[in-house]
Order: sequence, then structure tokens, then C-alpha cells
Amino acid sequence: MKGNMAILGTGSIGSSVGADLTKAGHNILLIDQWPAHIEAMKADGLRIVMTSSGDELHAPVRALHLCEVCTLQRQFDIVFLTAKSYDTRWMVEFIKPYLEPDGVLVSLQNSLNDEWIAPIIGYERDIGGVVELSAKMFEPGVVKRNTDHSHTWFALGELHGRVTPRLQKLAEILSAAGRTEVTTNIWGAKWTKLVVNCMFMAVCGVLGILDWEVTQNPQLLELCIKLGRESMHVGTTLGYRLEPIFGMSAEDFLGSTDEVLKKNLMALISHIGKESLNCILQDHMKGRRSEVELLNGLVVRKGKEAKVPTPLNEAIASLDKQIEQGILKPDRSNLKMLENLIAPISS
Repeated sequence: MKGNMAILGTGSIGSSVGADLTKAGHNILLIDQWPAHIEAMKADGLRIVMTSSGDELHAPVRALHLCEVCTLQRQFDIVFLTAKSYDTRWMVEFIKPYLEPDGVLVSLQNSLNDEWIAPIIGYERDIGGVVELSAKMFEPGVVKRNTDHSHTWFALGELHGRVTPRLQKLAEILSAAGRTEVTTNIWGAKWTKLVVNCMFMAVCGVLGILDWEVTQNPQLLELCIKLGRESMHVGTTLGYRLEPIFGMSAEDFLGSTDEVLKKNLMALISHIGKESLNCILQDHMKGRRSEVELLNGLVVRKGKEAKVPTPLNEAIASLDKQIEQGILKPDRSNLKMLENLIAPISS
């Protein structure tokens, strides 16, 4: 690897990683489709504000609009894809001509994106990733990051499960942004993260609440556990082997299904803090499409494949869709509607 890198899709996660890698001295280019954000980065770099401490990183990054990529006269050894999951396919096709023949694309996204990345660029050029990094961005060029470096966590893995020199090199590079591990079970790690995301992200997005609030309401916490139980059942039926994530140990995964689910959820919430506003609610606030279709919605589709019923995931996904369509707004009052959808399932 010669070290030519790109971040493709520089929202709050991509910007946070890009700023850290720039600070660490890596040759990295940030590429995005939000014109105002690119112009802000070109003019004054990136400002990453740590919400817990108030500390600020000001990184003079290099940035390009999507339409400017065609002017590049070089290819990348490493592309970190941090775009929304629903933008994955076209963005991978877009960047494919700019990826070295032996270059790699690392998906630092939610969902099981590698299922549709690998067929485009080849399985040998796709590295799977799992991310624990909470941040928000409502202003071009400025990110408010909730998880500091000690609480930011990444797992990287080859799709075939072996630990290779390039995988170890990528983990070394990414460690500038947070704790980084390599795994021989990246598919299991990604499904485990999917389960945790399905437990609370859409719930917060539909109700318009901060992430930590779900742990303070016994009714909501029980709903989160039930959503996780459904999602876990689908995964185990399809052959996914759950993997400790967020820096947790194998011992943390001992106990009943509900205990493991609760420990994972509580670990994540404790790391991201009380300022965390997850990406589903952020998207609703910005009037954008959310990723629920590729989180809870994916569990529903995989459940049909596995012949495992997923009525709770289907119910929360349907409410999220109504918010996207402008029928509903994120609000606590939606809890009653959610209860009405769930009541026939629970009886």
C-alpha cells in the first residue's frame, strides 16, 4: 500500500475519521455530495468538537466535490466508505475506477453492506468494518462528536475470516481515530451490531428522543429487548455467529439472550453519552431518508428468508416510513400508535 487514501461520504462519521487520519499525517482526500460542506472544508478545514470536554480539533483537510473526482490523475490504495447504506451501490460503482487493482474498500457503515459491495469490486478488495462512533453534524464543516477516542471502537475483518498483513496494516491506520481490533468473524460482528442498532435507533427516531432515554423507561427498554430478540433469532437461524463488539469480552456474552442483548445496549449507550442523537433521528430532523429500511427492514427481509416472524421490526419500520412520507413527525405521542401496532403481537 502506497498510502493514497480517500474518505467517501463525509458526514459526521466520515468527517471525524478523516480529521483524525489527517492529523496523524496520512495522505487522505475527503469526498462528498454536500456542496456546502465541501466548500466549508476547502475554506477552513474541519472542526471536530468533543461534546464531553469541549476540546476542538481543527484539521486542514483536503476535500473534493463528487464532480471533481474526474480530474484526479491517480488511484487510491484505500477507500473508507462512510456514506449512508442506501447510497452504497452507486457510490461503490462511482469510486471503482479510482481504486487501485490491488486496492481495498473498507465499509465503515451500518447494515450488511458488504453483501452488495463485494459483487461490484470483488470479494478480494472488500474489507468489512464495524463502527462505534457517535457524532452529529448540522452545520457544514463542523462536527459535534460524542464519543472521544477512548470510547470510539472499530472492528475490521477480511470477508474470508483470515487475519492478513493488509488487515493488520489497516487496523494500525484506523487506530488514529479510535480503538481498533481485527476479527476472524466480521460477518458475525456486523450482524451483532445490526441487532443492537435495530433495538433502539428506529425507536428513538420515531419517538424523537435521545438515545439514553430508552434505558430510562422500562416499557421502552422491554421493547428494545424484544426487537433485539427477534433480530438475533433471524441471525442465528441464518448461521451468523454473534461476536463480542464495542470492546466487550467473550465473558460479556455469557448468559441468557435477554441478558446479552441488554448488556450490549447498555454498553453502547454508556459509551455514546447523554448528548447522542442517533442518525435516524438526525435524518428525520433534516427531512432526509433514514437507514431503517436497511436495519429493521433488512431484518424483516432476512426473516422471511429464514422463515422467522419479525412483527416488531416490521411495526417500527412501518412507523419510520410514515415519518419519511410526512404522515407523522418524530414525537413521543407516536408511542401510543406503536403500542397499538404491538398489542396484537403480544396478545
